[in-house]
Amino acid sequence: MTLTTLTIGVAIAALILTLVGKFAFDRVENYFISYLQNFTGALFIFSGWVKAIDPLGTAYKMEQYFAEFESTFQDTWFSFLAPLFPQLSEYSASFSVFMIVLEIVLGVMLLVGMWRSFTAWTFFLIVAFFTFLTGFTYLTGYVPEGVNFFQFGKWGEYVSTNMKVTDCGCFGDFLKLEPRISFFKDLILLIPAITFLFKWKDMHQLFNGAGRFAIAAATTLGLLFYCYSNYVWDLPHTDFRPFKNTIDIAATKAAEEEAAANVDIIAYKLENKSTGEVVEFPYDEYLKKYQEYPSSEWESEQIKTEPVIPSTKISEFEVSNSEGEGLTEEILSDPNYTFWLVAYKLKAEETKGLAIVYDSVFVQDSILIGDSLNIQQRLQDVKKRQIETTVYKWDEKYLTPWKEIVLPMLEEAQKDNIQSLAITSYANPEKLSSFKEASAYEAEIYQADDILLKTIIRSNPGVILMKEGKIIQKWHYKKLPSYQEIKSTYIK
Repeated sequence: MTLTTLTIGVAIAALILTLVGKFAFDRVENYFISYLQNFTGALFIFSGWVKAIDPLGTAYKMEQYFAEFESTFQDTWFSFLAPLFPQLSEYSASFSVFMIVLEIVLGVMLLVGMWRSFTAWTFFLIVAFFTFLTGFTYLTGYVPEGVNFFQFGKWGEYVSTNMKVTDCGCFGDFLKLEPRISFFKDLILLIPAITFLFKWKDMHQLFNGAGRFAIAAATTLGLLFYCYSNYVWDLPHTDFRPFKNTIDIAATKAAEEEAAANVDIIAYKLENKSTGEVVEFPYDEYLKKYQEYPSSEWESEQIKTEPVIPSTKISEFEVSNSEGEGLTEEILSDPNYTFWLVAYKLKAEETKGLAIVYDSVFVQDSILIGDSLNIQQRLQDVKKRQIETTVYKWDEKYLTPWKEIVLPMLEEAQKDNIQSLAITSYANPEKLSSFKEASAYEAEIYQADDILLKTIIRSNPGVILMKEGKIIQKWHYKKLPSYQEIKSTYIK
């Protein structure tokens, strides 16, 4: 689905709802205002619904925004705001659920005409907030690397790779929109938002006051339960991300990489380093003129065709061991059933402490035995010294799923010679060693990018049954069946 087809669908739904409101309820006073109510209400309900399916996706997007705001406000007049964003990031999941429920309930309130003045102002403030977010994201494309957002005089040409947040998350993972498109979309939504502020008395009202309140209250309670069910105790029932059940990661990754390698260069874009002059030539013409544009004076950029197979997060799937050795191909080509334990973050408090280490001092003695001279080493002394080290205090609530749910299942699987491996975000060997000791997990722990791991599964930890690079099934740890159930259903 594209934004165009989505808009057409919402427009048709709004037209039907407006006609129903007029001829079935006889509550339409102003067709134009009622149509705007139904259009914006239906759009908000749909937009919120596809995010409610996967609230953690929105939470992760908020974490990206908070991190970007923190770095933006540092070393500026607004530096006092910077410490606020890491704190907000700690509550990103709750904030995500609040915003999703608010968006859908606001859509329902628009459809039924509940608390018209309050709804009009709330809708305006929400749209203004979204416009600020998408506008900020889009405008960071003009901010070169190493330049702060507020250094307006140093802004340059728009470059999409300058943006730290590459999409607004307006429709979750269901529909990815470029920040520029999202910004323009929100600017257009400001038109009905401002209109409602002045024409709220013309907004239709369906049912009576008690009925409208009951609908909004029931929607709120139902959505809270639904949102939490999609990440607190189970995985989203619909997976919009590329790492779906049955997907062959190995084959898809190979196909995407081949498609990316086989694109054609159609033109070259050149920028003068001194003057900023930009010229663009078709590929054939550039080959004839490139000597006129030496690299010492001009920066060049290739303009390529789009790959036949669009690139997804699967192309970025890379796994290494604690020594940094890449083992992606090895684990994706494993012909056996294997359990992956995916944890984007191993939760522990890190503090600095002192540790005692012992240094052994050895001496070598020369001993003459007959005509032979033998060298023997003996321990002369043991010296004790203190060093500063990192102490990890592990969250027992986080360790409990490992100890009581995941590891017992793996012990049963190991009896059938089915092995496991864990993949977590990049961490130093000391932290991994401390975790293995605290959790009693004995198998190999691999490392990968934390955003990649969040994309693979919305559970920390999450369990995946793999075979030959193919995802057989994924489980939230709270919904993990016994090994015997898994064996009878999925292991052939």
